[in-house]
Amino acid sequence: MSSAPFTYEPVGATRDDLTHCPPGFRPLLVRTRLGEGHEIFHRAAEAVMSWEMHRALGVGLDATADRAAPGVDVTVTLAGVIKAPCRIIWTTEEPRRAGWAYGTLEGHPECGEEAFVVDRTGDGTVWLTVAAFSRPTKWYARAGGPATRGFQHAYARRCGAVLRRLCEQRPEA
Repeated sequence: MSSAPFTYEPVGATRDDLTHCPPGFRPLLVRTRLGEGHEIFHRAAEAVMSWEMHRALGVGLDATADRAAPGVDVTVTLAGVIKAPCRIIWTTEEPRRAGWAYGTLEGHPECGEEAFVVDRTGDGTVWLTVAAFSRPTKWYARAGGPATRGFQHAYARRCGAVLRRLCEQRPEA
């Protein structure tokens, strides 16, 4: 675990409100229906907490622990070139809700916070919510303008599609 400071304020803002977006940042909120029932919830929660979903996305992922936990440093690498260092801020593992959020560290192309939360509603439906607030910091993220935002939304939708596929696969006996 490093002691590098986060590159934004307010750190932890997504903990109580996934829709919170501080002034000067752009919001992202993508919800994907994964299926229904306890088994789907359990499988999705485990895939999110253990990095399985991120690894199945095809991005590089280097974490200082096998599971998401506050203080764990995570670097996501896109296309083998763009490195996005982050640190886990908070996690939750409840009977109907599991997930975590990370905040950006120096070197990330954006600054802000992103959360990945699986929840099971009262009717048993299981959802993945990817929520974030961010603004560009690197020149190429700023130069990308709307294309950068489009990439972020596409990434969030892909998280949902990949997690749904992982949940549909039967665990090996």
